[in-house]
Amino acid sequence: MDYRDKYRQWCTDPIFDEATRAELREIAGQEKEIEDRFYRDLSFGTGGLRGVIGAGTNRMNVYTVTKATQGLANYIRKQGGEEKGVAIAFDSRNMSVKFSEKAALCLNANGIRTYRFETLRPTPELSFALRELGCIAGIVITASHNPPEYNGYKVYWEDGAQITAPKDREIIAEVNAVTDFASIRMMERAEAEEKGLFRVIGQEIDDRYMEELKKLVLSPESIRKTADSLKIVYTPLHGTGNLPVRRVLRELGFTNVQVVPEQELPDGNFSTVSYPNPEDPKAFALALQLAEETDADLVLATDPDADRLGVYAKDTKTGEYIPFTGNMSGLLIAEYELSVRKELERLPKNGALVKTIVSSDMADGIAKEYGVEVIEVLTGFKYIGEQIKFFEQTGSHEYLFGYEESYGCLVGTHARDKDAVVAVMALCEAAAYYKEKGLTLWDQMLRIYEKYGYYKEDLVSITMKGVDGAERIQKILADMRKEPLQKIGVYDVVALRDYEADTRLELATGKVTPTGLPKSNVLYYELEGGAWCCVRPSGTEPKVKFYMGVKEGSLDAAEKALEGLKAAMTEIVK
Repeated sequence: MDYRDKYRQWCTDPIFDEATRAELREIAGQEKEIEDRFYRDLSFGTGGLRGVIGAGTNRMNVYTVTKATQGLANYIRKQGGEEKGVAIAFDSRNMSVKFSEKAALCLNANGIRTYRFETLRPTPELSFALRELGCIAGIVITASHNPPEYNGYKVYWEDGAQITAPKDREIIAEVNAVTDFASIRMMERAEAEEKGLFRVIGQEIDDRYMEELKKLVLSPESIRKTADSLKIVYTPLHGTGNLPVRRVLRELGFTNVQVVPEQELPDGNFSTVSYPNPEDPKAFALALQLAEETDADLVLATDPDADRLGVYAKDTKTGEYIPFTGNMSGLLIAEYELSVRKELERLPKNGALVKTIVSSDMADGIAKEYGVEVIEVLTGFKYIGEQIKFFEQTGSHEYLFGYEESYGCLVGTHARDKDAVVAVMALCEAAAYYKEKGLTLWDQMLRIYEKYGYYKEDLVSITMKGVDGAERIQKILADMRKEPLQKIGVYDVVALRDYEADTRLELATGKVTPTGLPKSNVLYYELEGGAWCCVRPSGTEPKVKFYMGVKEGSLDAAEKALEGLKAAMTEIVK
């Protein structure tokens, strides 16, 4: 069927409810809109679903959600995992409650037990819960940091991490095999509860999660001495972080915490922000206003599903609040965790710091300082979570810390995904520790730069929506493979890694070696002087992403070099 046929089917087939059919009748004659809603099925990728809420095969709705769930159910049944069950969490986005309940009832109709949180919960708590309950899988209904019109569906496996190869491909195949909406099994909630298939979880998991977080504290004395005077402003950006973040800080003794009142309560429209993403400076407008009024030391923001943390720290010399990139906050936490572990003689001989290929290379310097091995993985925190599983299976390393540039990190192994709740805890603990030594977090960040070098990184995302956009993204990567770049701005290309082809080509010698990582549509340019660029399509949004980094002798020099590299990379794409 072409998109017109699918549109007509959705408008007329009684399997689709009247509200859905009415929504579609309203766009009759809007050819471009119809095409965008039906030109493809919303892709169930390696992380699940993500898309705009609305009627159509290329939208997030109860039909695309239950189709994905039926495919997952078929896979679980083949694994004999019905009794183990599936844990389900959801965030504050529009339709999250309904999508999560429909997913649970679809699984129940397939004989699979579910454990659904009673109200919204952070993504990392879902990762914790499914392992705590011994589930075979987990589902989180969230679109993370995407704009308000989006929602999503992420799948986790029994190790607590998002699905990776080969399970991702196997589950995708099962989802794609569900071609008839009439084949989707559903059950009424009352029947599911009566049969013990639909179970509700909440406070007991919260309590266990909190206990695990508090075990990770390294400097309780520093917290005791300075927590009262450390002024913290926090915003959950209308998401799931509000209760767990405030609780863990309160139970550790941080008493001077102020929450941005306008952004405290859940709101699927995210009415105070256009884009609920702590990577976006605009998301901090209200928090920074409150920080100025209260003379706060730290300003923190978590995204709607509380797996990403954004940070501003006060520069006491200028009075300004300095924004930290995801690399900066991740590296600061890494330096804190490793240095204090060394002080306490708690650094293992086989310790590992795990980072993604597009995250700052400063991690190499930090790891070397503390005798820790750096392990690089593809972009996506699921690959960091996967390494924890490998470490446990082989005993090769002890996981110490993992981070990615997109504002996500993980202290501990209680979860297998990035955890902004534990990141807030670790950062505030670090702030208390350095405050005892007369340092702010910005002071400490400058000390880290002085110690390891002035690394700066940036990301340019170009949105290309619709059919034409998807084709253009693929063409950009294809063209860059066809004619490999020899120079980017002032930098000569030293080597090109093509993760799709699993090759690393040294330009000077022509030597080709494998990358050693799974295949992925990613090009990575190693440049002279420790600079680099990386190009990849987004796995969750209609964007092509250009990552880049430099290393210089001062902050000013690093910022200038980065701007030049960014301009050169952008020009190439034009």
